This record gives sequence, structure tokens and C-alpha cells, in this order.
Amino acid sequence: MTSHIEEFPSLAEVCTKVKHLGYGVNQSIRLYGEEFEVISDPFPEAGGIAVSVRTKKGGRIRVVQLPATVLQSVRGLPEAA
Repeated sequence: MTSHIEEFPSLAEVCTKVKHLGYGVNQSIRLYGEEFEVISDPFPEAGGIAVSVRTKKGGRIRVVQLPATVLQSVRGLPEAA
């Protein structure tokens, strides 16, 4: 009997990879039809990964969960040097 064990990256590794995709501090992003300035590095939140952001309109600060498609895309990325 052969078992196939797939290694999943840790939350810290996922956060690092997401940061390298442009979701780190001082980055401008567009999510959910709105423009944001990222004011924190990615962190685990409610079963996903989130960032603290400041809205471009009004400057309100909030926490935004990153879409699952972003998290899925980092699974295949090589480790950052």
C-alpha cells in the first residue's frame, strides 16, 4: 500500500510568499473593486490570510482577507531567498 503525502507550506511560509506577491507594507492593491494601501504584512486571520489596509477613499483602516485564488497561487512558488 502506497500513500501519497503532500507537504503543505506553514502559515508563516504562506504569509512570506504572499508578501512577495505584492501584499506587503506600503504596497498599493486593488481588491473587491476598491483601492487600498497595505499597512501590515500578511497574517493568519479567521482560517485565511489577511492584511491591514487603508482605503484610498477616506483613509479608513480595516482588515481585508485575501482571496482564496491568491493563497492557492502561492502553493507552487519556490522558496524566497
